[in-house]
Amino acid sequence: MDLIPIPSLDEELLAECDVETFRSSGKGGQNVNRRETAVRLRHRPSGIVVACRQERTQFRNKQIALLILRRKLERLNQRRLPRIATTMPRSVRERILESKKRLSLKKQRRAKPDREE
Repeated sequence: MDLIPIPSLDEELLAECDVETFRSSGKGGQNVNRRETAVRLRHRPSGIVVACRQERTQFRNKQIALLILRRKLERLNQRRLPRIATTMPRSVRERILESKKRLSLKKQRRAKPDREE
């Protein structure tokens, strides 16, 4: 997967997004019930969708949504290093075998005793 270029300015990042506003619920009283204060950003190049409805103003929600979007894009651009396979330490192998022996013994004790006639 290719790296997604992240613009340094908020205006440039906002230009790459579809901005949608909607009514928010929760704190804020009548203000959030009447006005469209919540913001949803859809980043066109990557398809990431971010919504924010924390604050009472649309402007502040837009700033927070841009911050969240920027963090998500940075996380998406990080490359994970391939895992290097290692051998299991001897102490771990011995611990696993010991637990298996204990379980086996427990199950043997549950079995019905043999009838000798």
